[in-house]
Amino acid sequence: MGCAPSIHVSQSGVIYCRDSDESNSPHQTTTISQGTATLHGLFIKTDAADSIPSVLAYQSRQQPPPSAGPRRKERREPGASARARAPRCCGIEAETQTSNASVKASTTEVQIGPMRLTQDPIQVLLVFEKEDNQSDGFWWACDRAGYRCNIARTAESALECFLDKHQEIIVIDHRNSRYFDAEDICRSIRATKPSEHTVILAVVPRISADQEEASVLPLLNAGFNRQFMENSSITACYNELVQIEHGEVRSQFKLRACNAVFTALDHCQEAIEITSEDHVIQYVNPAFERMMGYHKGELIGKELTELPKSNKNCADLLDTINTFIKKGKEWQGVYYARRKSGDSIQQHVKITPVIGQGGKIRHFVSLKRLHCTNENNKQLYKSHRDEKYTGDNSQSESHSFKCKNRRKDSTDVKSITSQSSDAPSLQTRRYSSMARIHSMTIEAPITKVINIINAAQENSPITVAEALDRVLEILRTTELYSPQLGTKDEDPHTSDLVGGLMTDGLRRLSGNECVFSKNMNLSHSHLSVPNTINDVPPCIAQLLDNEESWDFNIFELEAVTNKRPLVYLGLKVFARFGVSEFLNCSEATLRAWLQVIEANYHSSNSYHNSTHAADVLHATAFFLRKERVKGSLDHLDEVAALIAATIHDVDHPGRTNSFLCNAGSELAVLYNDTAVLESHHTALAFQLTTKDSKCNIFKNIDRNHYRTLRQAIIDMVLATEMTKHFEHVNKFVNSINKPMASEETSPHSEGRDCECTANIKNFPDNQTLIKRMMIKCADVANPCRPLELCIEWAGRISEEYFAQTDEEKRQGLPVVMPVFDRNTCSIPKSQISFIDYFITDMFDAWDAFAHLPVLMQHLANNYKHWKTLDELKCRSLRLPSENNN
Repeated sequence: MGCAPSIHVSQSGVIYCRDSDESNSPHQTTTISQGTATLHGLFIKTDAADSIPSVLAYQSRQQPPPSAGPRRKERREPGASARARAPRCCGIEAETQTSNASVKASTTEVQIGPMRLTQDPIQVLLVFEKEDNQSDGFWWACDRAGYRCNIARTAESALECFLDKHQEIIVIDHRNSRYFDAEDICRSIRATKPSEHTVILAVVPRISADQEEASVLPLLNAGFNRQFMENSSITACYNELVQIEHGEVRSQFKLRACNAVFTALDHCQEAIEITSEDHVIQYVNPAFERMMGYHKGELIGKELTELPKSNKNCADLLDTINTFIKKGKEWQGVYYARRKSGDSIQQHVKITPVIGQGGKIRHFVSLKRLHCTNENNKQLYKSHRDEKYTGDNSQSESHSFKCKNRRKDSTDVKSITSQSSDAPSLQTRRYSSMARIHSMTIEAPITKVINIINAAQENSPITVAEALDRVLEILRTTELYSPQLGTKDEDPHTSDLVGGLMTDGLRRLSGNECVFSKNMNLSHSHLSVPNTINDVPPCIAQLLDNEESWDFNIFELEAVTNKRPLVYLGLKVFARFGVSEFLNCSEATLRAWLQVIEANYHSSNSYHNSTHAADVLHATAFFLRKERVKGSLDHLDEVAALIAATIHDVDHPGRTNSFLCNAGSELAVLYNDTAVLESHHTALAFQLTTKDSKCNIFKNIDRNHYRTLRQAIIDMVLATEMTKHFEHVNKFVNSINKPMASEETSPHSEGRDCECTANIKNFPDNQTLIKRMMIKCADVANPCRPLELCIEWAGRISEEYFAQTDEEKRQGLPVVMPVFDRNTCSIPKSQISFIDYFITDMFDAWDAFAHLPVLMQHLANNYKHWKTLDELKCRSLRLPSENNN
């Protein structure tokens, strides 16, 4: 069976026809014309060789059998010279519409940074003076790879074809050709601009075993990228081309795409400067030239230290900037730069380090724009505008500047808004302090926010500018998350409780400055021999059977263990969570550690004793078993949380941080009045743990695991400090609750819960927020316990506060919470205030994440109980009917 012949009419009008009969040789042709010429196995008859067109459209070519290379049967007319009949510029273009063994040409997607590029099929130019097995090998390799292929026979046609097609790969025959110089062809192609991104391959002759391999330097000097040892195998040619595509060609394709990026930089209105890691200038855009008055030729190649600096910057500003960017951190702020003319201009600058090969900083990218707050900068900006803007538009702009200046000079915010501060003119203070804010060198998010607001005020209406003034006043306060009690909250119970827990207690002393100190007994010699978990008395074991329930009665365990519940509960909980296995420590070591920690809790404290620690440990273990919590944390996080709960109040003196600071205690001095107790709890716990190998539960774990575990424990214990309470809750709501709520309300929310917890695991910061929230809720979960337990805890904490107030009065110290006077205090009111300001919002957020209906029901019941007592004006903890019972 035969197919219809393939016919092509050339530009010169000569008709070429090839019979596509499958039984014929792939090189067999049928000709219509006179004369002959040979082109890559196609025998074309024509009147003269010069009439052969430069490019012939080639429709199809059968793939040779895999076992045999392409065979060439070249036929010439008697007496005709092949070279005499060769055309001046001839080639064959392969449109690779191939048969079963071939791959159709298609586009490829390539990613470079954030850019997604589409790469067209690769084009290959073969430069061979005559057809042979090697040229056929590359031809069929291109066909198999889906490349578009051209063949040129002369140096002139090769250059002409390249300038027309811009092929990505050029293969030049370098096997001692008599008719063209391969190196000259390569040099002529390299002399053109499109060849910058082209890979040129030299086909060199095969060497014998006793022959020394020639140097590649002459080839590299001529412009070749690679050499290919003569091998007519289609597979060898195919492998070579594919390697070039995935290596040099793809890299060059990405580099070509960078031209678009540089075009964008050249047209960007912000001044851009790119330097090396050694601060050598490598690029500046035209906007930078206009701003600084330099030509790029005067800057590129120079170090930044060679350029003149303005003397208006802070002395240590450059050191601060270098400190940031050399750590890989972005720096943003206001910087004074000196133009070529000598003028100093104020700029908003953002410097971003760019990480390169080896994970090291390879470049710094600086974005700069004028900070137009003074007339010099405005004039500079106006001088760079195009002439077409200098007519009426410039007059209107000048008028707008005058209007703005008049608003700034004449506005008195105090006369307009009742929300103004005590200063006579908020506007005056705003513009006098703006420079200080903009020149802040610490890269903090709040600095960015203040800078954005200040910039927005420049072009805002007067009412908006005044509202933003108030925003800035709030942002400049030190406690952004602490609530401000308004006039509606005149209840002294609320004010004292919130104030006592949320302040550091640094108040002016009114009497004797007494130093509160405690002799800490770090000795382990008086500890009793620990029992194994199997040796637990039956009465204790029976109680512990219920320890997984939220209603577990910790006070019963306190009674039967003679105020040592932490060891027994700890052994049970730690065994359930596999703590010993994770730490690779023995049960004896864990028991010894629990005894050491419990021995350093003060049983004389009514509230902050080992029973409270055991209660917090129980709550933490309960939370860790909730599905979403368990799915969001790793085993290390669970171990860290259990240890943190165990140690979080060790050696608590039964007094608040405020008391210790006011009394000038040793701990307050040691920790600079900052998170005094929380810092002491963690420091002492690690000191006790590592002091004796018998109780060192960390002695067998990997150093990196220990560092990670230690940091997690410290972070969780420090989170129990109440001055940061609202900050932690707000961050949890914004980073965890809100994203989860948006996912749950989306139309495709089904099955998203597992995906949500997986996403949390991908962000360690979110895991940190969850652990903080968990221990905070466990620490103050008393209002969410069953009513009987809630009442007991309320009495205990009140007694501790009463004792502190009594001591403050005896020693003449400032009374931190005057309302906690044992003779006048209403415990129900204090509990209501505590729930309103600290508990409700926090547990609502925690319940939205962990799903805790039992706790929320107890909280509602307990709140109702305290409200009833308050309405009955009762100072006792129980209703009269309950007392009678």
